Amino acid sequence: MAQPLNDDLTTGSMLSHYKTLAIPAAFGMLFATLYNVVDVFYAGQLSTEAQAGLAIGYQAFFIMMSIGFGLGSGLSALVSNAKGEKNNTAARNLAAQGLSFGTLATLSLMVIGFFGGPHLIALVSEPGGYRDAALTYFSFLILALPGFLLAYGGNGILQAHGDSRSMQRALMVAFFANIALNPLFMFGIPGLWGGLGLTGIAVATILSQTGVMIFLMTRIFALNTMARITLADFVPDWHCYKAIIAQMAPASTAMLVMFVSGFVVQFALKEFGEEAIAAYGVALRIEQILLLPVLGMTGALLPIAGQNFGARNYDRVREAVFFCWKIGFAMSAIAMPLLWFGGQYAMRPFTADPDVITIGASYLLVDGFLFPVYMMLFSINSLLQALKQPIYTLWISIYRQGFGVAFFIWVFIGILGFDVWGVWLGIGVAVSSGWVIALLVAAKVAERQMGGLRPQIA
Repeated sequence: MAQPLNDDLTTGSMLSHYKTLAIPAAFGMLFATLYNVVDVFYAGQLSTEAQAGLAIGYQAFFIMMSIGFGLGSGLSALVSNAKGEKNNTAARNLAAQGLSFGTLATLSLMVIGFFGGPHLIALVSEPGGYRDAALTYFSFLILALPGFLLAYGGNGILQAHGDSRSMQRALMVAFFANIALNPLFMFGIPGLWGGLGLTGIAVATILSQTGVMIFLMTRIFALNTMARITLADFVPDWHCYKAIIAQMAPASTAMLVMFVSGFVVQFALKEFGEEAIAAYGVALRIEQILLLPVLGMTGALLPIAGQNFGARNYDRVREAVFFCWKIGFAMSAIAMPLLWFGGQYAMRPFTADPDVITIGASYLLVDGFLFPVYMMLFSINSLLQALKQPIYTLWISIYRQGFGVAFFIWVFIGILGFDVWGVWLGIGVAVSSGWVIALLVAAKVAERQMGGLRPQIA
């Protein structure tokens, strides 16, 4: 039965649309991040070595996940534009083609990951226990790729229809399932089964994330847009695939560059020992928790701006952008002091190692200054995708996370002789300079596509 849904984002209160989209999305991402926090916590019950292995193995896995993130944002932009144009046939066709494309991409990536993943892990680690842990964890985690990639692609379709609640509910259930499944598969059942150790975390992820994907598929096929769907709609159509790839590829590549940047950071950190790598992995989870409201808000901007751009309601696109920025700066005012003054306290639940706590807190201190900069960068990415100009997100990412991170870390460590602080300061300079470039690019693109970012005076 088709799902009744008020999915028109071209009318009504901007605050109402942001609440409807951003709050469930933020809660969903909260539980997704807490899901990862649970993994880090249980890995810490084994050893610092296991935490470092988890951080590296997960980073390698998420390089493949860049396709899923790009597919989700690409489908959100394309389907929301079609919805804004009131073209339900095009919206249905894009949704079906997106799912078939995602399935083929998943199968290809599983093969690539099986052969290529171990080489990436070896590149950013030293021989020993934490590399072995990362390799074993990654080899099982590949089987979770369908659950992640198709779920994120499917969520883009749902967001374009104004539905971010389905992903929220699925991730909440997955979080609680992970709490139960992690210790079960890691430590087993006393007297009956000895458990799988760190590999048990990967098995728990496979089961819970596959459940997320299945639930989201049921929600997609309940949409009014999909009421007349047939098997023929899923047969690969190169014209649709080309449109999907054009929108997805820059976003996916930008995400890929971000994850490669993570490997650059880990490569730089490895000379400071496994404590530095473990600290970075834990601190990233803490950072992600505080960024969740911002990610929910900036993620909501994409379908809102996308539908209104499709409807050629440019003033409403501008309104959506500035509303996002106002709320984002208010969120930053709360998060920044928490990162500055609470870093050590936030690290302590995950590790008792004093070196890991100190190093992680130093990263969070720098991260506090970058918080509003990240907010602006995320919102600009959403705007550029909504305007069907995702290629600029790629070039910005290549500078900031490709060239910038590597270059400025090298300057601080290789030339100026900094210790681990050189890594954090290198990240800070790369992010800040990337933000300036992104703001200039967004103003230029908006001028060309809709007459500028400033409200038009009649």
